[in-house]
Amino acid sequence: MRVKSQHSDRIPFTTQGRRSSKLQHRKGLKGLANVSDKAEKKESALWETVKVIIQALILALVIRSFLFQPFSIPSGSMMPTLLQGDYLFVSKYAYGYSRYSFPFSPDLFSGRIWSGEPERGDIVVFRFPPNPKIDYIKRVVGLPGDRIRMKGGVLYINDTPVKRERVGEFNPRAHGVNDNPAAVFHETLPNGVSYDTLDEFPNGAGDDTREFLVPEGHYFMMGDNRDNSADSRFDVGYVPAENLVGRAEMIFFSIGDGASPLQIWKWPQDLRPTRFFEFTE
Repeated sequence: MRVKSQHSDRIPFTTQGRRSSKLQHRKGLKGLANVSDKAEKKESALWETVKVIIQALILALVIRSFLFQPFSIPSGSMMPTLLQGDYLFVSKYAYGYSRYSFPFSPDLFSGRIWSGEPERGDIVVFRFPPNPKIDYIKRVVGLPGDRIRMKGGVLYINDTPVKRERVGEFNPRAHGVNDNPAAVFHETLPNGVSYDTLDEFPNGAGDDTREFLVPEGHYFMMGDNRDNSADSRFDVGYVPAENLVGRAEMIFFSIGDGASPLQIWKWPQDLRPTRFFEFTE
């Protein structure tokens, strides 16, 4: 007796089934392709962003090292010309380049390359000779070979007094600087450069000095706030040409009362917009 085989547990594989299987396979492949494309696009966008950031950093490094570098004024030693809270651009190319022109001061070479000579009256950023990690800003009053001396508050260059006349009084508090009022004197150097200085005390510590003979390859620096400036009359000494960083060119931002530029809520009362884009002299 024959027993008929039962195939009720089998699903016949029809043409429609094959088509459905192929369609699902294609959809799966398309889905994988879409996921892959999205991943590639995300990776490409990320890489483009990274490239833009790298290019921006390189450009900023080039500008900072070879063209202009921003500095802020932390003290009142250059009042009334520069005020605490001024932010200015310094030209790096003005005097050529030394190791101190570059970030971290790499010891790649000594001296200066493509060097230019500062002139009397230039406002210069330089590295503090006793500690070159610190930046100072002062005015050049003595060139190599000059004899510099202060007598009774008057600057003498090579035995000749610098022309000096009183023109008024400066009140730092009116400019958002917590300091004492001082008499303003207008000075004119032998090369015709003129500027204002402050004299707070009639017999200050730096009003009468010995004669300084500026060595070759060095410069004599002084602050415009004559009674409140640590400069070449004191511990700064003669500044080697190698220590020059650049020449101050223009104030691009200024804020008083010790406020930070990031404290935007203090801008209405502390900003000094009249000093914006003012060239230094």
